[in-house]
Amino acid sequence: MNFVQPIRDPEHLFYMKRFLREQSERNYMLFVTGINSGLRISDILPLKVKDAKKPYFDIRELKTRKQKRIQITSSLKKELNAFIKGKEDHEYLFKSREGVNKPIGRSQAYKILRAAAEYVNLDGIGTHTLRKTFGYHFYLQTKDVAMLQEIFNHSSPNITLRYIGINQDSMDKAMKGFKI
Repeated sequence: MNFVQPIRDPEHLFYMKRFLREQSERNYMLFVTGINSGLRISDILPLKVKDAKKPYFDIRELKTRKQKRIQITSSLKKELNAFIKGKEDHEYLFKSREGVNKPIGRSQAYKILRAAAEYVNLDGIGTHTLRKTFGYHFYLQTKDVAMLQEIFNHSSPNITLRYIGINQDSMDKAMKGFKI
């Protein structure tokens, strides 16, 4: 498995959103949901319309089997409300074009993200990039590594900082200024 990076540059996020929205509203909403919730792709894909009607996502994480409640941000809520308008509660949010009511698969989600990443010339992007991007920008805005550690269920702040690429940023910055 390749190590993926968060999307650090807000300009890349802007152009990826625009690219995905032009492709389809579903693809755009998949991206926006991921970068605004911090959920793993395995927890995003099974979401249904009824899940988006609440002020939070109430899920049992597939990986950890832990029950989790993630507050939906006001900006994501606004976009979700427009996206689910006219849809039935039992429908999957990110419905596949194959089958009657099935969610897209992890590999399709990966292809969607890779296409957007190629559009903005980004490498090291995968489905986990969504979660890492959320974490990276959450940390930049709040500087609250303890809260982020709790959200991600990590065992230490160092794991969280390494996971979201903050340690890498610090090393890169230190190396740029290094000279002998």
